[in-house]
Amino acid sequence: MIEELLMAVAATGAAAAAYASAAARVVKQYERGVVFRFGRLRGRVRSPGFTMIVPVVDRMHKVNMQIVTMPVPAQEGITRDNVTVRVDAVVYFKVVDPADALVRVEDYRFAVSQMAQTSLRSIIGKSDLDDLLSNREKLNQGLELMLDSPAMGWGVAIDRVEIKDVSLPETMKRSMARQAEADRERRARVINADAELQASKKLSEAAAMMSDQPAALQLRLLQTVVAVAAEKNSTLVLPFPVELLRFLERATPDAKPGAAPHAAHRGAEVEIPPLLGDAYPRSRAAAEDAIEDLTGTSVEPAPRED
Repeated sequence: MIEELLMAVAATGAAAAAYASAAARVVKQYERGVVFRFGRLRGRVRSPGFTMIVPVVDRMHKVNMQIVTMPVPAQEGITRDNVTVRVDAVVYFKVVDPADALVRVEDYRFAVSQMAQTSLRSIIGKSDLDDLLSNREKLNQGLELMLDSPAMGWGVAIDRVEIKDVSLPETMKRSMARQAEADRERRARVINADAELQASKKLSEAAAMMSDQPAALQLRLLQTVVAVAAEKNSTLVLPFPVELLRFLERATPDAKPGAAPHAAHRGAEVEIPPLLGDAYPRSRAAAEDAIEDLTGTSVEPAPRED
């Protein structure tokens, strides 16, 4: 009798252990458990930790609540300004309602992937090339809104959407490179022209000042000689005073018709510039004599003896 009682207790314990092992479930921290009893959804979603279900009757599905990173395959499309591009993106989403993610859609990952590809092609057709290249933040927000609206009905929330890369044809890349080069060349020419304008203004002011003070021109010539002499070269610079040319021009009166130019100019008196003083002759003849003294008389070559 005692043996039968012990066997019954052992059998009951074994059955209880088998039932407990079949009914026990452990839900991880990043998961939620959704229980179906005879195919019907139980209202309560099992939280993380140890939980029990009815064996054979209940079926529990675990849903991952972590953020899922899903790359969107590159989509080829034509922009609004008729440029063919290939754009790929990445979608970050997570499940916020495990029951809806299992009941309302067959495979929420596949559904989000297909919706992302369709929305990306739509964004490409509605955008210009400049927006795809420089205004991606606005396009990311528009793409996120397009995905978030249907995904909320599936128990999924779109965390963010990022456009990763925009591939352009080689011809378009060369055209953009030429455009950037032309723009930089235009800016360089504008800067150079502005520098020339400023330099011309400064030079005009310097010329006006030198016209009031002719001695400033002589000082500038001396500074040029000093600058050239500082260089180690074999070039010799002899500055020719501009006042001498002006002096000779003023010293030449208008010749009468039929008169010899030399006779008309020989005895003419000229006006001496105030800065030259007595360094220059006071008549045309004296000027010619001074120039002849500087250059020397011409000498005919002697005939060769055979």
